[in-house]
Amino acid sequence: MNIKLLTISLLMLSGTSLFAQQAIDKSNTRDGENVEYCTQHKKINELATKDPALYQLYLQEQQANANKPASVNSEKSGVVYVIPVVFHVLHQNGPENISMDQIKSAMDVLNIDYRKLNADANNVHADFAGLPADAEIQFELATKAPNGACFSGVTRTVTALTFDGSDGQDQVDAVVAGNDVYQGQWPPNKYLNIYVCDEIGGAAGYTFNPGGWTGSSMYYNGIFVLHNYTGDMGTSSNYTSRTLTHEVGHWLNLSHTWGSNNNPGNASSCSSDDLVSDTPNTIGVTSCNLNENSCGPRANVENYMDYSYCSKMFTPGQVTRMRNALTSSTAGRSNLWKAANLTSVGAGELAICQAQFSANKTTVCSGDNVQFTDETYNLATGWSWTFAGGTPATSTAQNPTVTYSTPGVYQVVLVATDGVSNDTETKTAYITVLDPPSTLPFWEGFESYTTLVGSNNWSVSNPGNNEKWEVTSSAGHTGSKSVKLSNFGQPAGNEDELQSASVDLSGQSTSNTTLSFRYAYSKRASGDYEKLSVHFSGDCGTTWSVKKTIPGNLLGTNVASSAWTPTSNDWVTIHITNFTSNFMNSNFRYKFKFESDNGNNIYIDDINIYAGAPSDEIVTTVGLEENETLGNMNLYPNPGSGEVNLSFDVNYAQTVEISFTDVTGKVVRTQYVNATAGKNIVMMDASAFSKGMYFVSLKSEGVQKSLQFIKK
Repeated sequence: MNIKLLTISLLMLSGTSLFAQQAIDKSNTRDGENVEYCTQHKKINELATKDPALYQLYLQEQQANANKPASVNSEKSGVVYVIPVVFHVLHQNGPENISMDQIKSAMDVLNIDYRKLNADANNVHADFAGLPADAEIQFELATKAPNGACFSGVTRTVTALTFDGSDGQDQVDAVVAGNDVYQGQWPPNKYLNIYVCDEIGGAAGYTFNPGGWTGSSMYYNGIFVLHNYTGDMGTSSNYTSRTLTHEVGHWLNLSHTWGSNNNPGNASSCSSDDLVSDTPNTIGVTSCNLNENSCGPRANVENYMDYSYCSKMFTPGQVTRMRNALTSSTAGRSNLWKAANLTSVGAGELAICQAQFSANKTTVCSGDNVQFTDETYNLATGWSWTFAGGTPATSTAQNPTVTYSTPGVYQVVLVATDGVSNDTETKTAYITVLDPPSTLPFWEGFESYTTLVGSNNWSVSNPGNNEKWEVTSSAGHTGSKSVKLSNFGQPAGNEDELQSASVDLSGQSTSNTTLSFRYAYSKRASGDYEKLSVHFSGDCGTTWSVKKTIPGNLLGTNVASSAWTPTSNDWVTIHITNFTSNFMNSNFRYKFKFESDNGNNIYIDDINIYAGAPSDEIVTTVGLEENETLGNMNLYPNPGSGEVNLSFDVNYAQTVEISFTDVTGKVVRTQYVNATAGKNIVMMDASAFSKGMYFVSLKSEGVQKSLQFIKK
């Protein structure tokens, strides 16, 4: 075979951001995809402008190794190299924040491919029968961070850079500075660092060839991959699951089967080579064309280092080249698999590092079941659970199911063992069993609370572990208290929730049940776009439905540059009327969710749920002023087809009748709401109305006003 060093062409770029802004190179994509499958060699070319000195060092190393092709060794060595892996997930709480199960599936795919455990390895084209090889390379999640802290092998970093791969170093810096496990360097001679993002500069994956030129850089020694090309489940699929296998091949010094470029299908590749003697010269394919022979011999299309979607093998020559990279003193990979390093990072062993567990829910109604899941690192062989307030009270199962029947806040303890050593994880105040359902009419003004902590009526979700919903006496519409989210100064992307206990709606009418509440909010800057949403659940919080979302300027237009406290005129009342039958039971719950964008504080007060005639409402008056006519009426969207929002102002608390009348004079819907002083917004569902024009009338204490509404 004719072997020569490929001359690497330079991309005349002014920087990596320009590279990211270029249009996708369709010649470098697999059939039917809109991302370049791999940009490894383009990233190397990019280095010529980004760091010319480093690029020259890379070229020198490549030239020195140009005449050292891997020999073919078809015999298994019997030595399995274990590589400790850390997945660094960059996300903003969207689908790019992939699950632990998806990450484990990615690990499974790697180990199947590198140990030749895939059943289709024995079903390659006849020209390559007997060639698929076991690389005897195994991948295990690390369980100890650089500071010795135990963790799952996954870090998570909340950053907008998950959507901006114009400079991978920026993404690495974000992980180093802001991940949830250890802020600092994750040495690449101790860990294989894999960065999972939503966007990495137009590629599905990329990495760099190993060598002394990479030094201790996390960036040049890491692998970057899209979340939807990671593993074979969740946001990914079997079709995209081999991207990591391909990129790890590059990380272990393999080139594409057609040589060192990103130009599959280019006839000039017939004169270049991948420096492996048992992979025939090829132009490379972007589909599963098993008859490809443009360079003469049949191409090894089913090779993991091609772009086909039927990849299933490494050759013995590729295996030798990868194992050489792991043992080379200059490639920077030789420390990873050594016993001392595996012990220090918690891989390749079964000793207990830390007992850990999770639950499918931590706030439940009386009589609900909770599923506990053991998440101990490394694998435990025995478990001893203690469940205060639960049935059973103890268990030795790995993943027990426990029933909670008595309201209260309870502790859970797990003692995990590997047969030699034990570790204990205690989570105090972990399970909250809510008080029995409240009945209608229901009112909550938070006047009896000093804190929500330990309450059986409210639970708070604060995944950002910063400011959270809490009782405040600094502002209240009715009385002196409300609940407040101190949003001023919080970073963008936080999602904070306030969840209620259950309310008994069994037997109530869907057409005449209303939930109302007051809120007060200010922006920090006019461009802030924050959202308050209200969610309903008919199964005690197992599933939730969004019933009202108030975003951006609809939430409020007031701007305050310092931490804000409302006055009595800043409160808005929301009325939600679109209840459906699945909520009309004793396990109805509701929650408020706020999504931040560097804005200001928000307050909630006076939550009221009522049904039936107006006399059933809890009405709080704020004075005996002269009644003003209904003012500032507005109906939106109009025309509309589903949710209709009716806003109006009144001078003091009063009952308002809202009716929809068609053009024949027939009243098709009537709703009573407990309007409060100031601005009111009533959300109504018009999806069942026939198309046409309606009159929407508001009546209160002898005053009536009407608007036209078009159902489209």
